[in-house]
Amino acid sequence: GRMVAAYRKTHLCDVELEGRVAMRESSFTNPGTEIVPPVSTPAGKLGLSICYDLRFPEISLALRHAGAEILTYPSAFTFPTGSAHWEALLRARAIECQCYVVAAAQTGRNHESRVSYGHTLVADPWGTVVAQCGESPGLCYAEIDLEYLRRVRREIPVHSHRRPDLYGTVEL
Repeated sequence: GRMVAAYRKTHLCDVELEGRVAMRESSFTNPGTEIVPPVSTPAGKLGLSICYDLRFPEISLALRHAGAEILTYPSAFTFPTGSAHWEALLRARAIECQCYVVAAAQTGRNHESRVSYGHTLVADPWGTVVAQCGESPGLCYAEIDLEYLRRVRREIPVHSHRRPDLYGTVEL
């Protein structure tokens, strides 16, 4: 194979859940400076994002606008945030962008003070979880059906209903 794209995580996870977990990615890495256009693959056009980027729907919507059919989120969510938000955020991105979402997830102890949630998951453009793993290491497979994706987009054409003329215009 050959490298066809490189994406650098744009949103750094600087969070502190009192008494549970603290992360400060900005103390050891710099954020990426651009969103990479979707990459053509035999399975469909991949939109590349990483972990904490999942919490920012704007990047997913930009990738969808650029032609993404599959959104990817390789991740190492903490156990507290993963157990509360992981599946809900992934399904939301699938529904609002009408894309497949593929999220490979680290699981288990990263080091003495960090445990990753796991739960690798694939959701379809309707938001249905079509494959997933649990908290232990595993492998799951899902069919990417681009005709189904096109049907969902045709039946509920939210992309063409978007109102960018209004977004960002609300004032305090």
